[in-house]
Amino acid sequence: MPAPFQRALDTLTSFLEGPPLRPELDLEEMPAPQRLAPYAAAISGSVYREDDTEVAMGRLIVLYDPDGRAEWSGGFRIVAYIRADLEPEIAADELIGSVAWDWLLEALQPAGYSGESGTVTRAVSESFGDKAGEPSTTELELRASWSPTSDDLAGHIAAWCEVMCTTAGLPPTGVTALPDRPGGGAP
Repeated sequence: MPAPFQRALDTLTSFLEGPPLRPELDLEEMPAPQRLAPYAAAISGSVYREDDTEVAMGRLIVLYDPDGRAEWSGGFRIVAYIRADLEPEIAADELIGSVAWDWLLEALQPAGYSGESGTVTRAVSESFGDKAGEPSTTELELRASWSPTSDDLAGHIAAWCEVMCTTAGLPPTGVTALPDRPGGGAP
């Protein structure tokens, strides 16, 4: 196994076996697609509310080709997927797609990336017939890929985790949401 890919595996393992980045986030190893590159590894993640309801999930795939690819910048390519439940009023905002894309690029900035591409989809699911009584659901799907500018993938994995938590509606790490006050307004 090439040394750069072994380092990538070691980094993935450190995220899986190390202390959780956030208590709401659960990561686990998953099978990687084998036809996309000579070497591949993947993890999945879920974000849960306090009542154990899953509000976001995602997959991160690390691809490595020692010979590189014309469309990649270097030997690595990262493919990410995030799906999160959204409040209907947020899903109705025409800018949510560009905002979600900006969340990803801002999170990746410190890690260094190039060749980014992807899509953001907003979906509304309505129920009919025997399911007519079920409430409508709205969700966001972000699909992206990019090439890291170095072999250190820790910042890329952390960025994916951060964006998954952000799309789930969690405040940034280190920020505590204030509880709603009865009656609203200032104290």
